[in-house]
Amino acid sequence: MISEPTILLRVLLAAALGALVGWQREIHHEPAGLRTHTILVVGSALCMTLSIDVALQFRTTALNGDPGRIAAQIVSGIGFLCAGAIIREGFTVKGLTTATSLWTMAIVA
Repeated sequence: MISEPTILLRVLLAAALGALVGWQREIHHEPAGLRTHTILVVGSALCMTLSIDVALQFRTTALNGDPGRIAAQIVSGIGFLCAGAIIREGFTVKGLTTATSLWTMAIVA
């Protein structure tokens, strides 16, 4: 079982990293800024911590427990959301940086 201070440290570290990337995007007036990145990484960190904790708690009874399953769903779910951020206008495409930064931050957390 993961201790509460460890969970808090992981979530705070994820929030700090997400806020750093979001703050940089806010400065340059890009979409998906500070709040978006911070919320995204906190949610991702909480989901992964929960996944690891459940796998550790039930490792003796659920031998096929795989904490990577939730990670896979986070990556594909955030990828789906990021696809909505990409917009094609004529011959130009906008939103690629927003989509990739959100997707990467979900993985980093």
